[in-house]
Amino acid sequence: MSQTALHQETAGAMPDGAPKKKAILLVFAGLMVTMLLASLDQTIFSTALPTIVGELNGVEHMLWVTTAYILASTIMMPVYGKLGDLMGRKGLFIIAIGLFMAGSVVGGLAGDMGWLIVGRAVQGLGGGGLMILSNAIIADVVPARERGKYMGIMGGVFALSSVAGPLLGGWFTESIGWRWAFWMNIPLGILAIASAVAFLRLPKNTAGKPRIDVAGMGLLAIASTCLVLLTTWGGTTYAWDSPVIVSLVVGTVAAGIAFVFVEKAAAEPIMPLALFKDRNFNLTTIAGLIIGIAMFGALAYLPTYLQMVTGANATEAGFLMIPMMAALLITSIVSGQLVSRTGRYKWLPIAGTVIVGVALVLLSTMTPTLPVWVLCSYLAVMGIGLGMSMQILILIVQNAFPVSQVGTATAANNYFRQIGASLGSAIVGSLFASRLTELLTERMPAGGQAAGGGTNSLTPAIVKSLPAPIRDVIVGSYNDALTPVFLYMVPLLLVAVVLLCFVKEKPLATTIERDVVATTAQIDGSTHPTLDAEAASQQAVASDTAQPAEDDELDGTLLRS
Repeated sequence: MSQTALHQETAGAMPDGAPKKKAILLVFAGLMVTMLLASLDQTIFSTALPTIVGELNGVEHMLWVTTAYILASTIMMPVYGKLGDLMGRKGLFIIAIGLFMAGSVVGGLAGDMGWLIVGRAVQGLGGGGLMILSNAIIADVVPARERGKYMGIMGGVFALSSVAGPLLGGWFTESIGWRWAFWMNIPLGILAIASAVAFLRLPKNTAGKPRIDVAGMGLLAIASTCLVLLTTWGGTTYAWDSPVIVSLVVGTVAAGIAFVFVEKAAAEPIMPLALFKDRNFNLTTIAGLIIGIAMFGALAYLPTYLQMVTGANATEAGFLMIPMMAALLITSIVSGQLVSRTGRYKWLPIAGTVIVGVALVLLSTMTPTLPVWVLCSYLAVMGIGLGMSMQILILIVQNAFPVSQVGTATAANNYFRQIGASLGSAIVGSLFASRLTELLTERMPAGGQAAGGGTNSLTPAIVKSLPAPIRDVIVGSYNDALTPVFLYMVPLLLVAVVLLCFVKEKPLATTIERDVVATTAQIDGSTHPTLDAEAASQQAVASDTAQPAEDDELDGTLLRS
């Protein structure tokens, strides 16, 4: 067997033609099921929660149903990313799906809020790996040049589930019961595991027993827990200057500093500091964090705004979000196709971030009398911007590192985006709530608060039934409290645009390169020396020159440009 053929086999490449494409599509179908599992579970309980907490007598613990999942999944993201690079991703992928299914069983059988929260936490332990490993597995089997079209569809699945989740949760609650929001994960999980076992062919770890960064994992878990609780509780459950919040701030900073020192000394750090030496990684990670703040800061309170201001019920508010998600779905897929066809990608996240900023400016101009179709068009503009940027940022990160580090890099990038989402929800929520209370206190006529049951007891149904003068004050206060917050986030988006202008547009790899392979490989009963990093790189170049003529022409054009 020739060295070139050996390199292709070691790198997980398959022969050209239909079998290769078919195998990739089968793997991709399994990954889509897995991503659907993870993304649906982030939103499906939003409409079911009021019924769930009422049935289980746990209104005071409602926040933990969401927080337990977010916290567990955020902590596990870097763990799955690093362990996948060290040990191989297939086994971890199946374990993550299994944990997710186990959490679904616990949640489906829960007889009280305690067990429901435990079930959600176990789901999060698995869910943290589903997204990360799905993105990393694509990098294992598809070269960066072709990866855009697959990752675009993955972004589309996320957009679809953002709308389908609340609608499914509402339908389950009103028909066959909310527990089916858990039980539906079992057949989907079995299908995903079967697909992974049957079709997933990934390189195995040949570097011996990995050295696990236990101290780094522990400190990152402490820092993440303190930060998520800080952003969840700050300004709502506890005042920002309360001892609990101050302690969480101190805990976050102390654990973060200790984490940096531990990572410097670790043999296999969970989040290598060397990642931060790469310019593209730093720029796209900061930009991703900012986009996370803007996206989740807007999405967290827009459904409530739609219900209060337009009079829509929860299900109708979900439908009003469809233009945004449809635009995200379409532009995510189209952007991925453009990247795969042209090899050019830098302009997409820059343009996308500008468009998200424009959408925030438009949303800041909303008024209670604005026609619903105009409001939906503003949401569609935001969807266009997010679809052009989110998945492309991950692709840029993956293209900056060899496959042996792509899981760690992807996980770190997603980790900071998740932190951005938590910060966005917290910052917007705090500003919105404090301003709303202030406006209602100023504007509410005498006796108005008593008629509404107090400002803390306002629901869309109550507001709709109030006399017109009081209803107008409440609707106007909601509008005037939320819309300026969108404008406050625009300077952040401008910072992200400037940062992305400095991204270096490296040519997208047309082969899957690995920087370390085994010393020997047993092939067809005989032992052959494998390629070291330098030889592998040389063979990758040779492999590139053996591409079909049309690929040569396209790649040559890209490199010359």
